[in-house]
Amino acid sequence: MFDERSADLYYKRRGQRQLLEILDGNPTRALELADARLAADPADAESHFIRAVALTRLDQIDEAEAAMQAALDAGMPFGRFLAGPRDLLAPLAATATFALHAASPNNEIVHGPMLGAVTGTTASVWVRTADATGFEVVATAGGDRYSASGTTTVDQDYTGTATLAGLSPDTTYSYRILVGAGTAPGPQPHSQPPSQAPSYTLRTAPPPGTQGTVTIAFGGCAGYTPANERMWDTIAAHSPQALLLLGDNVYVDLPEQPGPFHDYTYYQRQSRPEFRRLVSATPVYAVWDDHDAAFDDIWLGPYVDRPAWKQPMVEHFRRNWNNPASGSESHPGVWFRFSLGDVDFFLLDGRTYRTNPFLEERTMLGRVQKAWLLDGLRASEATFKVIASPVAWTDGAKPGSRDTWSGFPEEREEIFRFVEENDVTGVVLLSSDRHRSEAWAIERESGYAFHDLLSGQLTNIHTHPVEPGALFSYNLKDSFGLLTFETALEEPRVTYEIYSIDDELVETLVIPYSDLAVAGEEGGQS
Repeated sequence: MFDERSADLYYKRRGQRQLLEILDGNPTRALELADARLAADPADAESHFIRAVALTRLDQIDEAEAAMQAALDAGMPFGRFLAGPRDLLAPLAATATFALHAASPNNEIVHGPMLGAVTGTTASVWVRTADATGFEVVATAGGDRYSASGTTTVDQDYTGTATLAGLSPDTTYSYRILVGAGTAPGPQPHSQPPSQAPSYTLRTAPPPGTQGTVTIAFGGCAGYTPANERMWDTIAAHSPQALLLLGDNVYVDLPEQPGPFHDYTYYQRQSRPEFRRLVSATPVYAVWDDHDAAFDDIWLGPYVDRPAWKQPMVEHFRRNWNNPASGSESHPGVWFRFSLGDVDFFLLDGRTYRTNPFLEERTMLGRVQKAWLLDGLRASEATFKVIASPVAWTDGAKPGSRDTWSGFPEEREEIFRFVEENDVTGVVLLSSDRHRSEAWAIERESGYAFHDLLSGQLTNIHTHPVEPGALFSYNLKDSFGLLTFETALEEPRVTYEIYSIDDELVETLVIPYSDLAVAGEEGGQS
């Protein structure tokens, strides 16, 4: 995945390929690779960044400063250099030129803010800062003021969260982040005056069970591709109340203890201004898939602490997102639930406790997560229950593969039968992994047809061909899914729309609630 052929085909592999040479002790080879890229594209900011890292490792600091300036001139935010990897760039960071750039306004926050775990009365705000520090989030609306404090620490890679409380449901707030406020170990950097700190907006969720309209965006497969990073602005233009990222979000791939390579791969995305604009105003809920957890089609096994890098990778994922939970206390992982009005969302972890799909006894979710899902579905009183999986539910999406739910037919059938036998209505399935957007209907002999709504090509270059049997399928451009739930109608409904990266509406599917209910059920009843 990291050879020159992959780097030729997929931009997401280029910087990774070069950084691996540096980490393997070959900075001169990394320079050669970067220079070859720059010969074809002199404005490639990523190759200039790699040159700066490689030259720093070679102790050619003057040349590294020039490479840094070339990257900045090509449009790279200085936050990329502040983020690092810091150990690799330490000599460059000690220069007067670096300090001059760092002293510019608004460099105290390197990544974020990123909203997550937003309820009707609370909102969590995540940041990565230039230094370990305290910070305060101050939100205002209609003359009311709310604040929350947090800290960023070295052992959490300079990240931290602060949770606002006491907010009003379904209300828009303006908020600012004051770096240097609060308590943190060590000297505190000087914070900007509050009036000069950038202002952002957040919207709290409607109370659970409230009927109305809820709109969310979703998708997956978002390898770093500068030409396609405009996707995040396309999504933001629709003002969704949440963004669900269903895996293969950054493509770290290497199943080892997380380190500079994994950090670098996250920093590419987290530094993009388009992504930062989106996540500062839209709560993000992210689960992982194979390329986030380890490598292609991986199963990590039933054990909590094996392989040795499993939980460090879970922790690395956790600190780079702002989810409401990370599995359970006994089985840390990447699954959780949240609600928006009359819609409950269950986001699944299909990798951490997945077992070998070629064995007779197998599980994708593991015992603990499966029990959590079934208990949650039974207890839910929402009109719609969304179960989001990183891989396709339907057999037709990836024929012959055991990496999707096709490899775990017994467990899938157990979930479907549970829904039917417990009269759980309004279930909508989401998935990703395939590099296209589409819709499938999974017909059942008893109960209603399950709709698998799939979207999996947010920024990737690589495309998967369409497969026969889908209600519709689209792979001509990068795309995302937009779901609108209307629960206050006499006949509640969910509308699935596919939009291209150029904001073209390419497909629409309307699913009335009556299509997701057993015979005799009335609209809006669970």
